[in-house]
Amino acid sequence: MAGDPEGKPVVVATLPFFQPLIDVMESKFALLKLWEADDKTAFLKENADKIRGLAGNATVGASAEVIDVLTNLEIVSLYSVGFDSVDLVKCRERGIVVTNTPGVLTDETADLAFALVLATMRRVCAADRYVREGLWALKGDFPLSYKVVQTPLCTDIL
Repeated sequence: MAGDPEGKPVVVATLPFFQPLIDVMESKFALLKLWEADDKTAFLKENADKIRGLAGNATVGASAEVIDVLTNLEIVSLYSVGFDSVDLVKCRERGIVVTNTPGVLTDETADLAFALVLATMRRVCAADRYVREGLWALKGDFPLSYKVVQTPLCTDIL
């Protein structure tokens, strides 16, 4: 299949990933940046015979229309947990490999959930608003909040 003059496989990225990832992709592939094209459909049609891979995410992936245009597409790689943005039936019919990054955000999601529990129980947002609005000068100290382990909901669990 056709590649670029340097012999690198041609991959189209559907959206601007963070720069370190773009740098790695450009070192390994002839990277086409779909997000820079004024007319994305025309851009894909113009480069269709060269494109072997598509990199996207859960929002901007590979619809049936895009897959139909990219006649030499071999792989769709998503920088996301799910496959919502890819027509999996069309990929299966064409023998196109689809990959994603399962579990990539599991720890971050747990961290954020724990942060939200702490912020809620300790009333961080309400206390911040209280101070920013100058209410401490008018109404005195902000009311005390709860420790997570002191709440009735958590004492039964812990």
